[in-house]
Amino acid sequence: MTTLSPFTCRDLLRYNAVNVDALTETYGLRFYLHYLSTWPEMFTCARDREGDPCGYVMGKVEGSGELWHGHVTAVTVAPTHRRQGLARELMGALERATEDANDGYFVDLFVRVSNKLAIGMYEKFGYSVYRRVLNYYSGEEDAFDMRKAMRRDVAKKSVVPSEKDWHPWELEWT
Repeated sequence: MTTLSPFTCRDLLRYNAVNVDALTETYGLRFYLHYLSTWPEMFTCARDREGDPCGYVMGKVEGSGELWHGHVTAVTVAPTHRRQGLARELMGALERATEDANDGYFVDLFVRVSNKLAIGMYEKFGYSVYRRVLNYYSGEEDAFDMRKAMRRDVAKKSVVPSEKDWHPWELEWT
């Protein structure tokens, strides 16, 4: 059994078992603290029975006008807790924070085009490929920008696929 709760500074000292996947980005302490202090509602921790972190989602809100949205910076679940629906619960928490606390139009995330497992998982959660971003990962691998419209985007304009490939410097909110 697991529970979801806000991520805390103390969790940064206990999340090593979660960040073991080669596809999970691990950032510096300053980066995590910046997110936690700026967008605390977008940072959720899954805890096991002992209260130890077994997964988390970290995000932010950005953009302006109809580009105001939630962004998934990282979502990961410890290998011992995978295939139990935790990623869906964590993504749901971030989506609710995007809608309820921030009134965003959509949620987006970037995923390596080679990460078929993650792409399939996000599609099951209702995300679709909005555009391809060339050489997004270290200038070596393309990314898909996947999006899911929130209730504020009644016409679902935010998820209409782009007809062209993009470069990282062309992204609207960077």
